Amino acid sequence: MAPHIVRLAWDECGGAPERLSFGDVKTYRVLVQPSYVSGLPPDLRDYINARLDQHFYRAKVDRHIFVDGQFCIGVECKAFTENAMIKRILVDFRLLKSQHPDLVCCLLQLESQLGGSYSSPLATPQTGSPSTHTLLSYFPEVELNIITLLEGERKVDQPIHHAQHFKELNPAVLEHAINRFAGLLH
Repeated sequence: MAPHIVRLAWDECGGAPERLSFGDVKTYRVLVQPSYVSGLPPDLRDYINARLDQHFYRAKVDRHIFVDGQFCIGVECKAFTENAMIKRILVDFRLLKSQHPDLVCCLLQLESQLGGSYSSPLATPQTGSPSTHTLLSYFPEVELNIITLLEGERKVDQPIHHAQHFKELNPAVLEHAINRFAGLLH
C-alpha cells in the first residue's frame, strides 16, 4: 500500500511522475564508529583496524522513496506496531540517518498497539502515548512520522485477517494518510 499512497500524495503535490521512484530496497553499509574502535584494548583495536572493511551493519527499511534520484523518505511498513518494534525501527532509522542526514522517517501501520492516540488516525492533535514518546526522546535525530490506517487499538486475540475481526478502511483516514505523505514530500 505504501507506494500507492505515496504516488497519490505525489500527484497531490503536482510532482512529475518521472521524478518519483522507489527503486530496489537496498541495504546501506553503516561502518563501525572510529571513536568506538579507538577506545578498545590494543589487541582488539588492532584486530578490527586490520579488518575495517568487514565491520559494518546493513541498514534498510521496507520502502525507500527517491525524488530526483535522492533517497528522501524511508518508510517502515507494519501490520501493527508495539513499542518493542518501535525500538528496532528507531535504531534502523538512526543508522540510515548517519548516511542520509536529511532523511524523512515514517512508520506506516495498519493498526496500532502503541497506546494513546496512535489508534485514532484522525485525532487532532495526535498526542501519541507516554511510552512511545519516552522511546522517541532517546533518538532526537529521528523525527518519526507515525501514520495509522485503521481505527482502534490492535487486539492480539482478534486478528484483522480473520473475517469476524475485519476492520474497514475509512476513506477519510486514507485521505488523511495521503495528505500526511504529501506534507512529507514537500
